[in-house]
Amino acid sequence: MNITQLDDQVSVSPQIAVEDVAEIKAMGFTAIMCNRPDGEDPGQPTWAEIEAAAKAQGLATYFLPVQSRPEAEGAAEGFAKALSETDRLFAYCRSGTRCQLIYQAAKARA
Repeated sequence: MNITQLDDQVSVSPQIAVEDVAEIKAMGFTAIMCNRPDGEDPGQPTWAEIEAAAKAQGLATYFLPVQSRPEAEGAAEGFAKALSETDRLFAYCRSGTRCQLIYQAAKARA
């Protein structure tokens, strides 16, 4: 995994695999967020697959798929809520960029 730490609470990455969830838990994250819609690319794991693995590891889960700038602005509220509910959040999308933009919008609201 190519992980970028944004602050002490939040890290982001490109698309993860189901097998990565246990490692994410072992790194001390308490929640996983997906900012990528299902079916964006052929062969990507579905949110249901990732969510099942996350819940099996005892992680909180958040699904805020974003495809456009207006959706990203709306997702900022959900991201801010997730930040208030978890100690360490791991977010992913196709490249990690959407997650960073949503994170920045959420922080700007605070």
